[in-house]
Amino acid sequence: MTDAIDRLTSYYAATANAAPERTTLDGEARADVCVVGGGFTGISAALNLAERGYDVVVLEAERVGWGASGRNGGQAGSAYAADMSAIRRWVGEEDAKRLWAIAEESKAIIRERVARHGIQCDLRDGQFHAANKPRHLRDLRQMQADWAQTYGYTDTELVDRDGLGRHVATDAYVGGLYDSGSLHLHPLNYCLGLARAAEEAGARIFEGSRVESLTYGEPAVVHTTDGCVRADHVILCANAYLGELVPAVRRAIMPVGTYMGATPPLGRERALALLPSNAGVTDSNFVLDYFRLSADWRLLYGGRVSYSTIPPRDLAASLGARMRHVFPSLSDVGFEYTWGGYVAITAERTPDLGRVTGNVLCCQGFSGHGVALTGVAGKLAAEAVAGQAERFDVMARLPHTPFPGGRRLRTPLLVAAMAYYRLRDLLP
Repeated sequence: MTDAIDRLTSYYAATANAAPERTTLDGEARADVCVVGGGFTGISAALNLAERGYDVVVLEAERVGWGASGRNGGQAGSAYAADMSAIRRWVGEEDAKRLWAIAEESKAIIRERVARHGIQCDLRDGQFHAANKPRHLRDLRQMQADWAQTYGYTDTELVDRDGLGRHVATDAYVGGLYDSGSLHLHPLNYCLGLARAAEEAGARIFEGSRVESLTYGEPAVVHTTDGCVRADHVILCANAYLGELVPAVRRAIMPVGTYMGATPPLGRERALALLPSNAGVTDSNFVLDYFRLSADWRLLYGGRVSYSTIPPRDLAASLGARMRHVFPSLSDVGFEYTWGGYVAITAERTPDLGRVTGNVLCCQGFSGHGVALTGVAGKLAAEAVAGQAERFDVMARLPHTPFPGGRRLRTPLLVAAMAYYRLRDLLP
């Protein structure tokens, strides 16, 4: 997939920890498992499998963390992008409780890996769901009650406008829900740390090794530009960058452009005056904004989603206007870095895990919750390869409606549908 916006400068790339330049696959390799994609999901699967003793090869078209894993908002929240009440309707209460437990495990996995592997990624606790309007605050109150009563999750605090300033110093919101069990981090450095851990466990990672085709069979053969991997199992983790490698898998996801900016360092005092609890923040609109502080006290601000995948003409100006709507005190502040890239969404806003064939699995479509859920998805895929597929199959039971319209019309149809949600965001 051609991605012009990938050439925009990323703050994460500018502050990345040192990482080796890995070789390109040249010739034929043999492995127990071939993982396609060197982002959170693929590296997580490789790490889990290597720790189990499997011989694993990872094929990454660019560099580790090049895609959404290395340039996202860095927030690992609770649950899923879809409301848990909708998930209960789709899969029933018992499977919904299993899915809740899986989502909770995803956050624990991050904390455990950071500690065990000494990953320097600026890990911080806390996420704040900001209510743009009174109806959003009512929805958050209902969500808080559901999480507590159905799943026993009580790490949240609902605040009204009077309590808002403890988390976000703004008049743009009417309150919100603080979730102390969530976290945020430097995503690229986390991904690079996972890759180091996977290699130390025995995984082989090849960069600059774009997968051109896949031949099914036992073993399956994964063909790159300069070589191939024969593997007993294949796990597809390319997500928004899967392209047309497996058209049946591609129909369940849609690439969506997301964009971010990083201010110059504001200094600790000025930065914490904006976000006193140092939580990551997401607002409640369907087309949402999200922001947090970096370790060097910049404001990292994200928004301006493009469902057409056409990047904004003046990203710094459009993002800056949104940032200053929330924080008018930053009228003198612009962005030192702006960047963007694709994430993959599903129609139901839940991850799409499943089997293409008996020995080819796919994990994709994390719909904005990828920082957390990718890690556990990689673990579930590793379990399935090892013959313990119960939890993978629970996730695979989530329904996924293919995006209509085929290759030519699916993006215009999505843009038209999203216009409705943008209008709904404007309602009181």
